[in-house]
Amino acid sequence: MLEKFIDTNGIKIRAQIEGSGPLVILVHGCPESWYSWRKQIGVIADAGYTVVAIDVRGYGKSDKPYPVSEYSLKKLADDIVGVIDFLDFETAILIGRDWGGPIVWHTALLHEDKITAVAGLSVPYFRRLDFTPIELFKLLYKDRFFYQIYFQNEGVAEKELEANIKKYLEATYFSADFRGMSDMKNGVFSSFNTKAPESTLLEGVHFYENYPNWISEDEMNYFVKEFNNSGLRGPLNRYRNYDLDFKEMEHLKGRKISQPSAFLAGKLDPVNFFVLPQGYKDSNDLRVNIEPQYENLVDVALIDGAGHWVQEEKPHEVNKFLLSFLSKLE
Repeated sequence: MLEKFIDTNGIKIRAQIEGSGPLVILVHGCPESWYSWRKQIGVIADAGYTVVAIDVRGYGKSDKPYPVSEYSLKKLADDIVGVIDFLDFETAILIGRDWGGPIVWHTALLHEDKITAVAGLSVPYFRRLDFTPIELFKLLYKDRFFYQIYFQNEGVAEKELEANIKKYLEATYFSADFRGMSDMKNGVFSSFNTKAPESTLLEGVHFYENYPNWISEDEMNYFVKEFNNSGLRGPLNRYRNYDLDFKEMEHLKGRKISQPSAFLAGKLDPVNFFVLPQGYKDSNDLRVNIEPQYENLVDVALIDGAGHWVQEEKPHEVNKFLLSFLSKLE
């Protein structure tokens, strides 16, 4: 695997590159890294693709501009296009997870000529509403804590979470994986969803003594090292751009994703329950709910035994899904 620093959109992006053939760019979410795709990179490369897993701006060894506005979806989409151009490709296939989902969906909308296909994990595409998501969250969670509202004030979450990065990452990863979501649904711990709006993120989080089987402590320590070096301002700034995104994406209102698309999620991904109070029942239910947003939704899947970190929790199933999708493009 080759590490490369790519000049794009006025910044440098760190990328891990493997393979040859059509370009596939992997875009991680929060709080993650190119390393979150470690179980996919080689598999997709071996299938005949040039795989590029990036550190999104603000993360890892990529540049970290300070202003909040530097983390808008438009900026991040332009970063992706700059990666394509820097590597001398005409087009690319995009795969994104969590915040990487909105990044790749909007890159596909803004640069239809550059993106031939797009797949999302955890966060599906939804067309622009008449109000911003943060306005909706403030309405829905006016009487209780919600992490995205907590992230809005610059420096507040950074101060809490950077005090102990490992504690933050363990709490975040282990509360939203299959084990954590199962325990929450079964009432093992519940204060996280009912605490007061003035609470902090880590209040009420259940801390496990042992690691789940999908990640080792050595792997966790790689993430810890990356965030100890980079801090959390860049990742948190993404959550602070809802108003700017709403303004800059006004011309996309009503637009569907036109490229061949695919979407998958863990069956207990908490994002499922943001969208529907009871979550999606099965893959058919998922398809019915999201298909109106796409012109060509090729594949959909809900992965049993997985929560939010689906590509790490169930790599075999995710890799099989992605390779099937890629094969249909050929």
